[in-house]
Parts: sequence; structure tokens; C-alpha cells
Amino acid sequence: MGLLTHTFNGLVGGSFYALLALGLAVIFGMLRVVNFAHGAFYMLGAVGAFFLLDSFGLSFWVALAVVPLVLGLLGVALESTVIRRLSKLDPLYNFLLTFGLTLILQDAVKAKYGSQSNPYHAPAGLGGTVDFGLFDFPAYRVFVFGVAIALCVVVWWVLTRTRVGMVVRAGTERPELTRALGIDVGRWIAPVFGFGVALAALAGVLAAPMRAVNPLMGGDLIIGVFAVVVIGGLGSVFGSVAAGFGIGLLQAWSEAYGPSLLAQTLIFLVMALVLLFRPAGLFGREEGPA
Repeated sequence: MGLLTHTFNGLVGGSFYALLALGLAVIFGMLRVVNFAHGAFYMLGAVGAFFLLDSFGLSFWVALAVVPLVLGLLGVALESTVIRRLSKLDPLYNFLLTFGLTLILQDAVKAKYGSQSNPYHAPAGLGGTVDFGLFDFPAYRVFVFGVAIALCVVVWWVLTRTRVGMVVRAGTERPELTRALGIDVGRWIAPVFGFGVALAALAGVLAAPMRAVNPLMGGDLIIGVFAVVVIGGLGSVFGSVAAGFGIGLLQAWSEAYGPSLLAQTLIFLVMALVLLFRPAGLFGREEGPA
């Protein structure tokens, strides 16, 4: 029973890794931009949910629909006006830009709410537990896992079963070849960036009832998400999702049965091993010679 509980906890933790890594992988694949602000948009998702409740009394369900949409549109505007201007320069410039944006967003939230954590209660109807027979599990965590699985399935279906999805997937995994075939990848860049930001924001809204809402919550998570993307394979959508759930499971099991130090460093040990033996990642593609 303990193992099943820890396994489900790992899948729930992996849900956040998977959602964040999915958006990060798509953004990197099409733009070749390491979006360090991804964690800040995750934080803004949680803060946005708290703001709607605190200022307007709007429920979690409203926040779940509105906050990702608003931040996704903000992501489209950000890519169109700022990030695109640096796209022809060394990728380090956009990394520094998004790093600076992270600091600005964190300080803006601190100016509004301070550095303290703010509680956000689970929505009505999801405050109890679900009986799985062998164990009970918090209903809200079951909901989070279900939403994450549903989103990953929907994104997979769009990417593999629709023409738009195939263009985006080709532009993500083989951008140079896609352009060489005459497909206008550029028209999809801003929407894809906005989609990745919306996924981060949605993960933040989902995280608000589980984790204290504070300006630094994204910074604590984004390093681990980058490691997940590297493990899965940079630009690999499937690899990012699979690695996200896999790392969530490994962390939960190591926290339950291993020393605390192992749980804190496991993700980076796995990343180091992957880089040593398969630098392209578990599901990434090896780059051919120029």
C-alpha cells in the first residue's frame, strides 16, 4: 500500500514536470530559445489564480480557464515584439533576456504581495479523498493527474493527427529540414511560444492549491524542468513528457526509501548519466554532420 501511495505521489509530481517540460520542449524546438522565464510564467499562473480570488472573488475554475489564456496571449506578444528581434543573434542573448524577464516578474509580484507565501484552498468538490480500494488519495491530486494526462493526450493527438500539428511537430523536431521543404515555420513561432507559456501558466494554476503561492516558486522548479528536458531530449515532445513522469516517480520512490540527499540530487545524477552515454537525450535525435 505504501508503494502504491508513493507511486501515485510520483505521478502527480511528474504531472507538473511533464506539463512544463512539454511547453519548454516545443518552444526550444521551434525557436531554439532556452526560455528561462518558463518558471516565472508558472509562478504567474499561481499568482494569477490567487489575484482573481483575492481581488474579485473569482473561483479556481474561472482562473483555470482565464489565466492560461491571458498569459498565453502575453507570450505571443512577448515573442512578436522582443524575442524575435534577437532570434538571429547568439542564443545566449535570448537566454539572458528571459533570465532578466524572470527577475522583473518576480520583483513585480514581490512589490504587490511581498515575499511571503499565500495559501490557496482546493476548489469545492475536490477537498476530500478518492477511495482506490487499497488506499485513499486526495481528490485534488487525482484531478491534477487526470488533467495532466488529458492534456498530454490532446497535445499528442493534435501533433500527430492534424495537419497543423504535423507542421508544428516537424518544425519542432527538424526545423531546418522543414524550412528547406518550403514550409513557412515562422508563422507558427509566436503561437507555439504562446502555447508553451499557456501550459506553464496552467501548471501554475493547478499547483496553487498544492503549493504555497509565492514569487520564488517558479525558480525552485525550473532548474529541475530543464534537467527533465535534457533527459528526454531537447526538442523531443514525447521525450519531455515521458522523462517528466519518470523523474517524478524516481523522486517519490527515493524520498520514501532512500536517503534525503539522494532525493535532492537524483534528477541531476540521471541527467549527468544521460549526457555521458546519450548526449541527445533518451528520445532526442543525434545531430548529423553538417
